[in-house]
Amino acid sequence: MKKLLKYLKHYRLESILGPLFKLLEASFELLVPLVIASMIDVGIANGDKSHIIRMCLILLLLCAVGFACAVTAQFFAAKAASGFAAKVKRALFDNIQKLSYADIDKVGTSAMITRMTSDINQVQQGVNLTIRLLLRSPFVVFGAFVMAYTISPSQSLIFLVTIILLFIVVGVIMRWSIPKYGLIQKGLDKLLCLTRENHTGVRVIRAFNLQEKEKENFNEHNDLQMKLQSFVGSVSALMNPVTYAILNLAVAFLIYRGGIVVNRGELSQGDVVALYNYMAQILVELIKFANLILTVTKAIASGNRVEEMLEMKSSMTDGNITEFKNTKDHIVFTDASMRYAGDIEDSLYPFSLNIKRGERIGIIGGTGSGKTTLVNLIPRFYDTRSGSVTIDGVNVKDYRMDALRERIGIVPQKAVLFHGTIRDNIRWGKNDATDDEINEALTIAQAKEIVDGKENGLDTVVAQGGKNFSGGQKQRLTIARALVRKPEILILDDSASALDYLTDKRLRDAIASMDNPPTTIIVSQRTASVMNCDKIVVLDDGHVVGIGNHDNLLKHCEAYREIYESQYKKEVAQ
Repeated sequence: MKKLLKYLKHYRLESILGPLFKLLEASFELLVPLVIASMIDVGIANGDKSHIIRMCLILLLLCAVGFACAVTAQFFAAKAASGFAAKVKRALFDNIQKLSYADIDKVGTSAMITRMTSDINQVQQGVNLTIRLLLRSPFVVFGAFVMAYTISPSQSLIFLVTIILLFIVVGVIMRWSIPKYGLIQKGLDKLLCLTRENHTGVRVIRAFNLQEKEKENFNEHNDLQMKLQSFVGSVSALMNPVTYAILNLAVAFLIYRGGIVVNRGELSQGDVVALYNYMAQILVELIKFANLILTVTKAIASGNRVEEMLEMKSSMTDGNITEFKNTKDHIVFTDASMRYAGDIEDSLYPFSLNIKRGERIGIIGGTGSGKTTLVNLIPRFYDTRSGSVTIDGVNVKDYRMDALRERIGIVPQKAVLFHGTIRDNIRWGKNDATDDEINEALTIAQAKEIVDGKENGLDTVVAQGGKNFSGGQKQRLTIARALVRKPEILILDDSASALDYLTDKRLRDAIASMDNPPTTIIVSQRTASVMNCDKIVVLDDGHVVGIGNHDNLLKHCEAYREIYESQYKKEVAQ
């Protein structure tokens, strides 16, 4: 949590002025019991109405000045806390963007969302209250003790014992509750994960009529979270009643002792009232402080989680090469293998493949055979476990990742569009793309008719997740997004699965007829999509079982022949 405080350095002035104005407010508040004591001992005792009126005016002045100081302190605290939270969110988001796919898989999307939202909100609230109350409450408590000591040193011992007992109670509860609030936030990660899965998979759940089962599953996790929060909250809630009990006993004893010393003539009635008011101030401030401690406890637990995420470094070391040669051997896999974190077996076993510049490469295989894993090695979404992948004769690990990925156009399996216009979505591929470049990419991607069919053309609004487009339309728009940058390497990861055969063929022909066509890698489960490629890589359970052209594989690769015949016979039957 301490390392997060560096993000407050841009708000040093606000972090100083906020507590300063709070201390000024507290100073005026500490003068109030003395004014009341004077009103009793001088004004009321002597029947001096003018003195009473003067004291009342002073009280009003102290109230007005204290209110102004409190509002000013609130302003500075809110400004510092909100600015601090914004900078932490920005830093956390930037760090997440630097993490590799393997790191993101390890942490989990739900945990990252919780840290970005709930955890940072807790920290922001903690910073806000800390600026306002962390110095004010102890200042009032010890200030009241000092003022009580000036009135009666013997009576001030009651204050001292009370303060020590209260700080012991606060310290014990705080020490116990900090790790427990960390567990609560981890439980929130799991609950959020379950919620996201249900929302994204709601159609599947309804299709299988599993609503009740999912409700039971959610309620089970939610009840566990509620019980943990209730238990921690009940223990933390002891702070207020225990604090009240100690303070009320102290007040009762103070009044009892005050009556004795007044009868002896050692103190005036106004002094006893002042002592009572100082004890009441301590009561109020320690209640505030107890609530502050609860909030700060939650903030520390959340801050530790955010700090853990901020300190996470990418498992991939970025290279420093930004220049690319124009070699004939464009992409070369040499004994390359890949294993996901936590797995005991490779997802892709060692294989070698030489892809010439401008070639069309097809990758085919059953579900889970490692097709996506293979192509993810090219833009270095994952690193090889052994062997190497080189582009233009240089290991991809030696390139700067932004320079490497700038030359690659990727269309992932799941077509993802973002809220905005069609133009905005296509420009993800190239920020400064002109409308002519966008229309050219749309034409090649067989998506021009989609845009032309919309009343607003490129300014048509895309709903979140592209829900106002069909699966095939989304796939063609994402292909256009990759093509608009005119990449040297184009990876189509099963990105035509929702297209009919004719549109798929037109798409491949249009890409092949481009000026300086890219080295194209087509991942598909359709033999029709890859049969005309220069080379076809056949995968089976992570093993490369065949490399060659269509005719060669039909003769010598049983796995490819089985896929082809199963689809061919189906087409003939139709």
